[in-house]
Amino acid sequence: MNGIAFLASFLRTGRLHGLGIGSTLDEAGRAVRHRFVDVVDEGGESLRRDHGFVEFSFNPGDEWVMSGASIELHRLASGHDMAREWARTMEVDFPRHVAWEAVREELERVPGAPVLTVIAQGGFLEYRAAASRVSVLVVDDEEEERGCHAGHGDVWSVSLWAPVWAR
Repeated sequence: MNGIAFLASFLRTGRLHGLGIGSTLDEAGRAVRHRFVDVVDEGGESLRRDHGFVEFSFNPGDEWVMSGASIELHRLASGHDMAREWARTMEVDFPRHVAWEAVREELERVPGAPVLTVIAQGGFLEYRAAASRVSVLVVDDEEEERGCHAGHGDVWSVSLWAPVWAR
């Protein structure tokens, strides 16, 4: 699958390889067949499963459950071998640089595309899809040029977040 289409689907559904908020660590292990490192914080209150440029966050309970996920696309500019390995293991092919305009155009073709709100984030623009709880950080510094890092108009990261519940 093309990485741009994959990102548009993620923005619409809030699902990453079939995983979403509340998915278990076991479900993640079955869905993502890519090497990883698990990092548990010192207090055992969170676990981060790091697949290189794709990361999942989990909270403890009866079992570890997903509380967020991120695709750190900026890492591909200097380490495109990560994308090649992901394409081999997960069958999603990401380019070295991901232009927001390409993702946005693909999203416009997706039925049920979410409404996006935009927030300036100091050198970045955050496009937030409240319905799917997915946000996209886009480089908004006109002096940033593509090279071994993301440039102006490129996607920095795409993240899924859990809702915050009032206590």
